[in-house]
Amino acid sequence: MPRLALCLLVAATLFAQRAHDFERQVRHAARGVHGAVAAGSDYAVDAGMRIFYNGGNAVDVGVATTFAAATSEFSHIGFGGEAPILIRTRDGNVHAIAGVGTMPKLATAEFFRTRRIQPGELTSAPEKGGLKGMVPVAGLMPALVPGTVDAELVALREYGTKSFSDVIAPAIDLADGLAIDEARAGAIERNVRFFELWPTSAHVFLPGDRVTMPGEIFRQPDLARTLRSMAEVEKKALAAGASRIAAIDAVRDYFYRGDIARRIDAFSRENQGLLRYEDMAAFHLSPEEPVTTTFQGLQVYKPGFWSQGPALIEALNILETYDLRAMRWNSADYLHTLVEALKLAYADRDTYYGDPRFNNIPTEQLLSKEYAAERRKLIGPMASLEFRPGQIGPHPPKHPSESEIVRFKIDDALMARDTTCVDAIDKDGIMFSSTPSGAWLPSVIAGDTGIALTQRAQSFLLVAGHPNELAGGKRPRITLSPTLVLKDGKPYLALSTPGGDNQDQSLLQILRT
Repeated sequence: MPRLALCLLVAATLFAQRAHDFERQVRHAARGVHGAVAAGSDYAVDAGMRIFYNGGNAVDVGVATTFAAATSEFSHIGFGGEAPILIRTRDGNVHAIAGVGTMPKLATAEFFRTRRIQPGELTSAPEKGGLKGMVPVAGLMPALVPGTVDAELVALREYGTKSFSDVIAPAIDLADGLAIDEARAGAIERNVRFFELWPTSAHVFLPGDRVTMPGEIFRQPDLARTLRSMAEVEKKALAAGASRIAAIDAVRDYFYRGDIARRIDAFSRENQGLLRYEDMAAFHLSPEEPVTTTFQGLQVYKPGFWSQGPALIEALNILETYDLRAMRWNSADYLHTLVEALKLAYADRDTYYGDPRFNNIPTEQLLSKEYAAERRKLIGPMASLEFRPGQIGPHPPKHPSESEIVRFKIDDALMARDTTCVDAIDKDGIMFSSTPSGAWLPSVIAGDTGIALTQRAQSFLLVAGHPNELAGGKRPRITLSPTLVLKDGKPYLALSTPGGDNQDQSLLQILRT
């Protein structure tokens, strides 16, 4: 080949490669110098970036994003819901906040074992004679103390830099009016029958007795008024000389011990609910230690045994000695190995996990590499069709599959299509990961507060003696499971996903890659 032709071929090849490298993308990668935030909607992300541009750190951003999500993603999360949080601070320490409310003190497992399900709580109409032995999945009875608000305020107070007024401002703007999208409009339309049972919910979600169509402006004036009243409490405290922290505490007291708590109490009493002012006033969160493990050069952090987070830790410990990359992603061997490890971890989850304040959970053993090595021996070439929790101690709890449990088809409209995600990281290495959820549609609005109450009590069991048996003042074991990952001590991943039981199954796939 002539030298000139060869040169032209090489030049053409280099040009083609360069053109391929800079090919126009369907959606450009998001890049910046302040930090990054990921969430379930543009409205929520815009709120977070608004805080970044105004000098906030990743925690400020995460809190503002969550509040905006609770306002705009009301099909998935509301202010009365839950928001477990993991935070890595600038000094490299990782903290967890258990953003899950408690069951009202009036509640007992026996009450729900004998109580008959009412219309709108499970299906469109209970079977003849009434269905008993289940915690409702909708309505007022499965409401817990709101966990989201306190979780975000604790995060802001302890690890943020901005005021409450700063981080709530985007949510107030959204409550004043937003162009509703197809997902939210569709969720409202599917639940019109439910709203007919709860006038306060119909007032919010069916203004003018109609579904707001995509692109139309959806307003939440009651919620906007409540959020403004919270911001006003902070402003008055600051004007009186209070510090930033003391002013945030004043907002918290106003919500849980002041006017908002009293209005939620009044609504609950008027509608035969269980939630009371005393439940609200007694609730307060504090940062706690996360659970953690090492996995093939990564340090992985998860929330505690009130969540399903430790199940991922156990699964990673079981999988540590496998060369998953050599198996090829999604090959038969790869899927078999991951699924069998997850089965073992989830069997332990369903047997041993519950609110640590009510149970003596064998945490050290469940999280240990030695225990994982013993569990690993159970993985063979054939798929197991059995629930196989580990036998820890002389009298371990029974797996729920060994108990009599009421089973009933839940109305498709009431199925939990819940949970969103908020993940943020800033230029200083501060990380925030959360899975806000609860108070999804169809939700009960607490009177004129605009606050949607959660349905999370459905995560309890009614199995006598089980660590997750329902009890007053107790937190249910939830599936919400944010994740932080470090590599060589430095920020590597902040990730979370919706999906209930599927959350840690999906996250495991990400960690493998």
